[in-house]
Amino acid sequence: MTETPVITVDIVSDVVCPWCIIGYKKLEKAMEQFEGQARFELSWHAFELNPSMPPEGQDIGEHMAQKYGATPEQSKANRDRLRSAGSALDFEFNHGEKMRMVNTFDAHRLLHWAGETGKQTALKLALFKAHFTDGRNVSDRETLVEIATSVGLDQKRACDLLATDMFAAEVRAVEAEWQDRFITGVPAFIFNKKFMVPGAQEVDVFANIIENKLLKKAA
Repeated sequence: MTETPVITVDIVSDVVCPWCIIGYKKLEKAMEQFEGQARFELSWHAFELNPSMPPEGQDIGEHMAQKYGATPEQSKANRDRLRSAGSALDFEFNHGEKMRMVNTFDAHRLLHWAGETGKQTALKLALFKAHFTDGRNVSDRETLVEIATSVGLDQKRACDLLATDMFAAEVRAVEAEWQDRFITGVPAFIFNKKFMVPGAQEVDVFANIIENKLLKKAA
């Protein structure tokens, strides 16, 4: 009996990156096409879009204007585009003009821990939903503990982790490692440690890589 091949997918992303959740949802649809043909093992890796963001965060309109030179009209058009793209992938973007861009370092520390427990993808998706759909502050530690607990992580351990600098050095090392590999934007998807796919590609792009670069070589 032929053993089902395992395909590893390393995903470099940030929890406040809208194209990261869109890219993941497209990857998810591609992976569904190969149910029974392959087993996928996902690992999420830290990338901070705004590592110097202060604890109080920044108004989204101000942030978009300062970082990208976007006008209010351009920012609204981008939100509408994201809302449409998300709707097609069963993900709700509910962010508006009052949304704030926040610091995500603590969220990445939680995700690093979740990677040791088998709940990393569940936590990542819960954080995406909290930020983009529910408008929650994913830099607030009480909020982070609630989200972690909601996916089955231990509440006390989450509290203890966030109250210290646990996994801070590990997250910094991961971020530096991917920067050394010339990943300067997210999302980035690395299949079997070999094939890097940048950005939120279409479903058929992911499916083509899985079928022609990974499964055929494994056959």
